[in-house]
Amino acid sequence: MICLLTWTSFLWILKSIPCTFGMAVNEQTDGTCPLLNVQDHRFSEVLDRPLQIAGFDLTEKYLQRKGTVWENLPTFRLGSSPLIKPTKSVFTNGFSSEYSLVTTFRVRRTTKKDRWYLWQIFNQAGISQVSVVVDGAKKVVEFSYQSALKNTLRYTFKGRDLQNLFDRQWHKLGISVRSNIVSVYMDCKLVERKLTDEKETIETSGRTLITTRVEDGRPVDIELKQLIIYCDPYMAEMENCCELIEPKCEAWETLNGTSPPLVTAQLPQMLSQPPSQPIDRCHCPEEKGDTGGAGLQKNTGQKV
Repeated sequence: MICLLTWTSFLWILKSIPCTFGMAVNEQTDGTCPLLNVQDHRFSEVLDRPLQIAGFDLTEKYLQRKGTVWENLPTFRLGSSPLIKPTKSVFTNGFSSEYSLVTTFRVRRTTKKDRWYLWQIFNQAGISQVSVVVDGAKKVVEFSYQSALKNTLRYTFKGRDLQNLFDRQWHKLGISVRSNIVSVYMDCKLVERKLTDEKETIETSGRTLITTRVEDGRPVDIELKQLIIYCDPYMAEMENCCELIEPKCEAWETLNGTSPPLVTAQLPQMLSQPPSQPIDRCHCPEEKGDTGGAGLQKNTGQKV
């Protein structure tokens, strides 16, 4: 009887160990992503968002100057100084492997047909590790990254809703990057999903830039309200478009600070090289559970 009780106790303790360990792991944070101070009104009330939101406010990191106000919203007019920084100064403790990029901007008359990097990280050798390209001439958005095999793969998103991104009005663009899926949202509506291959870990020894023309590495003349990278791939889906529908949904304040220093270092040569055309090898049927009529596609990018 004693042996039976002892054996039962041992099994109970053994069974409880994984659960206890799992709880401890879930509660730990690796310190990669700092906590963000964001307003509750930005997120949909239908979806449960995390109690603590972590990520990087690139608007704050790159645009430390006074922003003008348009319809009670702070707006930054870009296109004068190159916006490029050492990656280590932007992502101090490294970069999350899964994330969301959310931005609100509008193109101008002179730039609505430009092809430009919304965001790009390249390593010390000048090789692009990850980038988001906005192409006004083709009215598409491209997401590219370096794969685990050291190839650069490019995925082109060209849903009908994306054409409105170039009509010189304010729009919100969201990109959710998971381990094997990239999803693009336009004005809080899912446009398209694509299956992706394994990604290489991003180095922090190079540089990171925003809003830069692909053709010549010069700043692109657009107006920007926000550019945030959340360390959660589901945050792109959780954001709403309150400020696009009703600008007075929040009492916005003008951002203050000092003008960013002019970067005189020459951009890597790879910025001026036109990328190869993407290849869409497979268009898979719509996945169950998708919204907005966007199907999940497998798209093997062009090796560069």
